[in-house]
Amino acid sequence: MKPAPFAYAKARSVAHAIELLGADDARLLAGGQSLIATLNMRLSHPALLIDLNGVGGLDGIVSSNGHLEIGALVRHAQAERSAELARRAPLIALAMPHIGHPAIRHRGTIGGSVAFADPAAELPACVLALDGELAIAGPQGSRAVKADDFFKGLFETALTARDVLTAIRIPAAGAETRVGFAEFARRHGDYAMVGLAASARADGKQLRDVRLAYFGVGSTPLRARHAEQALAAGDVEAAVRALAQDLNPPDDVQASGTVKTHLAGVLLRRVTRQLEQAPP
Repeated sequence: MKPAPFAYAKARSVAHAIELLGADDARLLAGGQSLIATLNMRLSHPALLIDLNGVGGLDGIVSSNGHLEIGALVRHAQAERSAELARRAPLIALAMPHIGHPAIRHRGTIGGSVAFADPAAELPACVLALDGELAIAGPQGSRAVKADDFFKGLFETALTARDVLTAIRIPAAGAETRVGFAEFARRHGDYAMVGLAASARADGKQLRDVRLAYFGVGSTPLRARHAEQALAAGDVEAAVRALAQDLNPPDDVQASGTVKTHLAGVLLRRVTRQLEQAPP
């Protein structure tokens, strides 16, 4: 299929993009790896498509004041190659090879993936696990929204119709940082049936500040808060049992909710072993 007719505009700046978003039924285009597919299937039919790819200053990866800032137009492939990201955000580095295939990673953007908020996607869960925040520009100025407050529902975020996501900010990893990532997918590059992104802080032999962000098990990435508490107490099996309180995945074409809950426990055991290992 081909998309329905739409007008096209190329934004010159973030401010220009915000101005263009004042038109009725306008959508932003970054990498287009999700949007173009929905256009072609006529699941999306905007009146105006606003191309962000000419906007400067949104494609950098910069460390500053204990944080790593990843511009919204950073391509997945760029992030995958970045030594700074691997050092300062090792969880995202672990997740990158699981995102689609090389052709998709060549065009897809970090900001586009987070803003699209597919509940089975890797990056929204990583940002949530890392206690990140999203930098947003809108008609009233700039603001930052914590990841815990950003994902509102199925493909729904804190972004309004005239907002532009400009960057993702996460605390830079230190010597005590521990991360883990794993997912189950039918084929490499497919959306996950169940996935888990996790971060913690090593305190001797204990794990502190545990954050477990599951994807593919609900309408948004979900933190398993009861399991986090059990894992911080050092009881992995109690954490696995606690998932019954934290998760209630629906049946879908991939697997039943019961199977997904079982797989979530398998992933938790695997990821816990990663969290317990010091980085090389």
